Amino acid sequence: MYTLKFGGTRVIKSDVLHIKEGAPDATIIADLTNADHISSNSFDCLIITQTLHLIYDVPSALKTMHRILKPGGVALVTIPGIDPIHDEEWSNSWYWTFTNVSAKRLFGEVFPPDNVRVEAWGNVLTATAFLQGLATEELTKEQLDYVDPAYQVLVAVRAVKPKE
Repeated sequence: MYTLKFGGTRVIKSDVLHIKEGAPDATIIADLTNADHISSNSFDCLIITQTLHLIYDVPSALKTMHRILKPGGVALVTIPGIDPIHDEEWSNSWYWTFTNVSAKRLFGEVFPPDNVRVEAWGNVLTATAFLQGLATEELTKEQLDYVDPAYQVLVAVRAVKPKE
């Protein structure tokens, strides 16, 4: 979805990875912690949204992501900071929440630290609204855009594999 939305006509091929067989739209079934069947240096871009918190062995998943990216490839990742565990399907494998500091350190152990950019979004109002189940439409753009580092609701990472 995001690949075509943001990549537009630059996208030649788009794959969807899922851990479970039979998932709609999935073109690759794999566990990112052990996905030897995915060829190395295969992808220009990985878009991994709200997934790493469901993987216990995050360092192994990051190593796989690094391995399957082409040199110069980019991993775009979002991970939860402040978040309720509300998803019945995944609640038994909801292992982590992250901060900008933990994300920078984890990704910096696999990607060169200078190739890792981390940003966090949120504030006390958006955290409270999110935890109460309010929709974004119930807040103003100014309320949503204000960032308070003490209330990291969403953490985003951009990690680039070096060109060899």
